[in-house]
Amino acid sequence: MGRPSFRNQIIASGMQTVHHRGFGTVGLREITAEAGVAQGSFTNHFASKEEFGVAVLNHYFDQLRGVMAQTLEDESRKPTERLGAYFERITDLFASGGWRYGCLAGNMALEAPEHSELLRQRLSQIFAEWSGRFAEVIREAQKANEVRTDIDPEEAGAALLEAWQGAMLRMKIERSPAPLDRFKRLILPAVLSVRTLS
Repeated sequence: MGRPSFRNQIIASGMQTVHHRGFGTVGLREITAEAGVAQGSFTNHFASKEEFGVAVLNHYFDQLRGVMAQTLEDESRKPTERLGAYFERITDLFASGGWRYGCLAGNMALEAPEHSELLRQRLSQIFAEWSGRFAEVIREAQKANEVRTDIDPEEAGAALLEAWQGAMLRMKIERSPAPLDRFKRLILPAVLSVRTLS
């Protein structure tokens, strides 16, 4: 029999380790220890820590895509309700972590791009897809006459993601849901020019 593959185990465990301790500061020994594998298993599957970082980002964003599918693609709700449901779902996930860890992609975006072009490019792709998903819902909301039609959906989607990232960063610093609540109460309706999204 061939050597067992621990790639998925390392990625899943490593995502938690990086999320809790930071990509730049966590070492190979810590990553493999948390995953319960030998250090050699890491080098069997990843040519570098950068390559591992991309795999972790992909795993994280796959999970986020699942949340998007359950909320942003829920056609039983109006488009603006879908946006509200997405932000509520993410808020619930942060609550379960005590408001401590923020967004893994956002955290890595703060520390990795200066040192890794590979990670910067992957993060850029992730943020583009993410804001694009918001834009799709905004476009549907415009067609349904739920929100203003004089804004570009792509611009609005990007603005929402940028503001949300800032709210998540401050949430992590303060360990409080208040920044997320302000985003949902003030920023989200203001960008879309609607009275309420609930």
